[in-house]
Amino acid sequence: MAKKWSNENLPGALHFVTGNVLDRTKIFAIERNCVAFFEELQALRKRDCKLVAFVLMPDHFHLTLNPRDGNIQKHVGELKEISAKRISGGRGQIWQQSFHALPLWSEYVIKQKVNYIHANPVRAGLVPRAEEYRWTSFRAFYFEEKEPLL
Repeated sequence: MAKKWSNENLPGALHFVTGNVLDRTKIFAIERNCVAFFEELQALRKRDCKLVAFVLMPDHFHLTLNPRDGNIQKHVGELKEISAKRISGGRGQIWQQSFHALPLWSEYVIKQKVNYIHANPVRAGLVPRAEEYRWTSFRAFYFEEKEPLL
């Protein structure tokens, strides 16, 4: 059986990360929850992570993230823990227990995952064009606009 690389701590690796809301509840259809998540994502990025691309969907998120120390489990765990406390007021679990992180080593795979992230709202039928979705890095990534979410 092949070794599973998911959630490995690999310094220097860019990771494609997916986190799901418990029972796929659409808590990010509420703007204040989105803002709380992005404030915590910004704090994580400022501490020790390079954030390349992101999208926050109504019931999950995708990121391409490079923690300086490679400890993807610690950083995504903190993001989920702190954002859950802010969103729920400390009254309950909002995230599924685990998350999926895949290290990205080739330029081809990195581009593929960034494109996947930015196309996600269109595939889900939330908007007709990716640049129309608010909770994404699309405009900053492709149009070099200042990222208002971060």
